[in-house]
Amino acid sequence: MRIFSLSASILLAFGLAACNSDGSASRAVPQDNAETKPPASASAKNVIFFLGDGMGITTTTAARIYAVGEDGQLTMDTLPESGFVKTFSQDAQVTDSAPSMAAYMTGVKMNNEVISMSSDTRAIEPTKDATGNCGAGNGKPVSTLLELAKSKGWATGVVTTTRVTHATPAATYAHVCHRDAESDIAAQLVPGGAQYNSALLDGVDVVFGGGRQFFQPKSAGGKRADGRDLVAELKAKGYGYAADKASFDAIDPAKTRRAVGLFTSSHMSYDLDRDAGKEPSLADMTTKAIAMLAGRSDKQGMFLMVEGGRIDHALHETLAKKALQDTVAFDQAIKAAIDAMQQRDPGLKNTLIVVTADHDHTLVLNGYAKRTGKTTPGNPGVLGLAKDYASGKNLTDADGMPYTIIGFGNGENRVNDKRSAAAALTDDAVSGSNYHQEAAIPMPAGGETHGGTDVYIAAIGQGADSIRGFLENIEVFGIVKKAAGL
Repeated sequence: MRIFSLSASILLAFGLAACNSDGSASRAVPQDNAETKPPASASAKNVIFFLGDGMGITTTTAARIYAVGEDGQLTMDTLPESGFVKTFSQDAQVTDSAPSMAAYMTGVKMNNEVISMSSDTRAIEPTKDATGNCGAGNGKPVSTLLELAKSKGWATGVVTTTRVTHATPAATYAHVCHRDAESDIAAQLVPGGAQYNSALLDGVDVVFGGGRQFFQPKSAGGKRADGRDLVAELKAKGYGYAADKASFDAIDPAKTRRAVGLFTSSHMSYDLDRDAGKEPSLADMTTKAIAMLAGRSDKQGMFLMVEGGRIDHALHETLAKKALQDTVAFDQAIKAAIDAMQQRDPGLKNTLIVVTADHDHTLVLNGYAKRTGKTTPGNPGVLGLAKDYASGKNLTDADGMPYTIIGFGNGENRVNDKRSAAAALTDDAVSGSNYHQEAAIPMPAGGETHGGTDVYIAAIGQGADSIRGFLENIEVFGIVKKAAGL
């Protein structure tokens, strides 16, 4: 956050918070000092929106300690402007990813499970073939930042480690009443095809991630019941296609105008499990997307959304090490993007980069633990047992048993008897890649829930100084829209 020193003779000008006709909200904020404020006519010609799915404040803190120690910094920590975002949805105190990301992309609050539709849309579960029927009069589509960018002649891209039809990426380019209608979501990406989202005009230029199953018919091992081969349809529309790391590396940004990369049938691998010879990293995909989009001389600008999507999945499974490593991989993608854009746009005078999360999880840091430093092969760090900051001995619970620094409010590993009835935990055991941290409330496997805490937001570049204070998630839409002149 930027701190302003103002003399008593300077008055802070506030505007009345209001809702724009397109559903975006404006926020009353103090005016910048004229010497530090960009020219009023300046606007970002490149926008990169980073979304760490499920990346709550505790997760970012733990990831920092894991990667660089307590006194280190992640790239996202160094961005000059920051604030906090409320994440509640239209109908729930604790949101799911669909309405939370859609709020950022559209400026409209909507119900849980709904993807970029009006606030009156009811979530209706799709059929077993992942197709939906929202019913007559059940809401209407609302414009997304990506669609607005297309209408201005910008190049656009979506990069994720989840299925490209999953809730977060889908909220940028699709409109459905339920996030699980992934066959319908995939069809909205194919220019000229049935169910195509015409607001995308000639199509999203770059799409990288997982989820091939919703682009292929059942006869080819996919999940499409309509028999369509969307990969073939995309190729017929002039898209380059990559199904693995080798074909991804072969994409030449100078020669390929549009490309789709679907590297796995479902979600891409956790970064700890990723085979670098088969799947590109999030940083790899981000860098190539920027090279393709920012290099388009026929376009007026660039809008790119990048999701670190598997942070959320690891947290649902209470696999802290995998969640923290995916957070670090997300942070590496942020650094790669800043470096790439600094080369193209020194000082980021025409570029806005925003980093945030859609919601929290129930991960907590327990006890009065001593500083651990970063995690290394010989040091479990924040993944290890909590040790007293004075004596260095294991901290113990009411049963006299050691416990981990990281725990969860709910999750699948719950000791239902006295913890003294089970074997004592060890640093080696609890710092493993597949160790499920203990939870206070028992849940089914993979059933750890989202949390309702505010999330962090940070920004750098043109228009970044409007990212500050406490924001509603719908307000972020208006800030980005205004900064980019969309």
